[in-house]
Amino acid sequence: MPVMGNPLCAAAFLAFVVISILVTLLISSLQLAGQKGYPPNGTINEEFASSSQRSALNYQLSERRKEIIPLLFSPDNEKRILWESGFSPQHRPSLKTNMDFSLWNEISDSLRRAHMDEMGCDSLVDVQSVEVLGSGYTKLVVKVVLPEDRSVALKLVNDQGNDMEKCLEDFKDARGCYELVSYKLRKEMVLLQRLQHPNVIKLKGHCAEDVGGRVDKGMGKITAILEQGSPLQMIQLLQSPWEDRFRVCLGLVRLLQFLSYSPLGSVALLDFQPRQFVMVLGELKLTDLDDASMDEPPCQTDADCTLQFPLKNFTLPCSAQGLCEGLNEKRNLYNAYRYFFTYLLPHQAPPGLAHLVNHIMNSTGELKADINQTLDAFERVLLLYKSGVHLDNVPPSIIRDYTVMRGMRTSGNVEYRCWPSYSHQGCVLAVHGAREAAFICNAHAQCTSFILTGQKTWTGHLLASFRSSFSHLVPDETSEVYLKKNKSPEPSAV
Repeated sequence: MPVMGNPLCAAAFLAFVVISILVTLLISSLQLAGQKGYPPNGTINEEFASSSQRSALNYQLSERRKEIIPLLFSPDNEKRILWESGFSPQHRPSLKTNMDFSLWNEISDSLRRAHMDEMGCDSLVDVQSVEVLGSGYTKLVVKVVLPEDRSVALKLVNDQGNDMEKCLEDFKDARGCYELVSYKLRKEMVLLQRLQHPNVIKLKGHCAEDVGGRVDKGMGKITAILEQGSPLQMIQLLQSPWEDRFRVCLGLVRLLQFLSYSPLGSVALLDFQPRQFVMVLGELKLTDLDDASMDEPPCQTDADCTLQFPLKNFTLPCSAQGLCEGLNEKRNLYNAYRYFFTYLLPHQAPPGLAHLVNHIMNSTGELKADINQTLDAFERVLLLYKSGVHLDNVPPSIIRDYTVMRGMRTSGNVEYRCWPSYSHQGCVLAVHGAREAAFICNAHAQCTSFILTGQKTWTGHLLASFRSSFSHLVPDETSEVYLKKNKSPEPSAV
């Protein structure tokens, strides 16, 4: 593969690969770094738009800026950003009222400088491969492999998406429409910068280049560079061990607790769906934030504070301040219950913890607990699970039924399958120790032995592999073999 030594070459290569995959659907979607002459030939340009259309488009652009500008500011960075932009605090009121376009450019540019992105357009040089992950009305997502097998995800404006198509029909202005459609991506980038959390996808940087020779810094084609995650596969999760399913639910609750008290206030995820999340090394992470809302709904009566779901409704009190306080938190929590907890949490829960899990299900399903109480309940389950307290009813003497051979592992294995297992070809389960593994082996009619390899899960539990038989033993300093005394004769060692 030829070496590409500048961002323009990287962008051209990237565009070529993606276009070859999506043909006409994604034409020009990956013009990442300074390709000139936008809009492409044949696109209706703003010169042909009527005065009323331009006015309507400018109004829409102004509304989008007003939506994003408040997200840029907080008590700890407002003065710094204004100062870096060369503006005095007296400019602050104009951010909400008469939005000056040059001020918008300066503020948004200062935000980018303030966060000192880890990656920029130069990072997209020497792209090794590209894989399209998905496309929607507004955005396109691709996986890019960089040198040294580093993978990142890129989010771009989908030039051929429904939002762009509808805008061009309404306003006949390609440049203006690109800016208008790009605001969802811009808003998401700002939110990813402001809402940094272990369960929110990491914004690693961005690439923004001016187009068509324009000097407006805010008008370039923009690409968000994100850490690479895998789409959340609910069917796959349903077949995974309880410990991993609990981890997903715990990560979600930790995220929702953070969103309830975020630097931007209480954040509601209006489009709360499993597709808004990805998995990164076993951890659940929110990846779509463009439909997040930071405002508690206004109200006059309690009836204005009703949460409506397909099977159940909830009504909260209207506060003295005329706000449905806590509505965002409750919305998030019940959506977590109906989309995640119901399917992932109770099934195959350890018997000693089932009563605590059922309490979580009841309290969240009826919204009887707030997010702090829910998180406390999850953390308690985690603590008990890691400590092994839930195994108190397993007698210590159970291990006496087994002969232990340390520093050995089995060979010539005859495996059997169990569910849920960490291995699709056998029976591999997470256990607190040899005592729990012996208890499980006794419960499986096929089991004659198990092996502990020292491999651990995210909670520190050991992985135990259960066998129906094996032919011999081989040395392995990291492993221990436990053989049922009454099942078979002592195997030979090699």
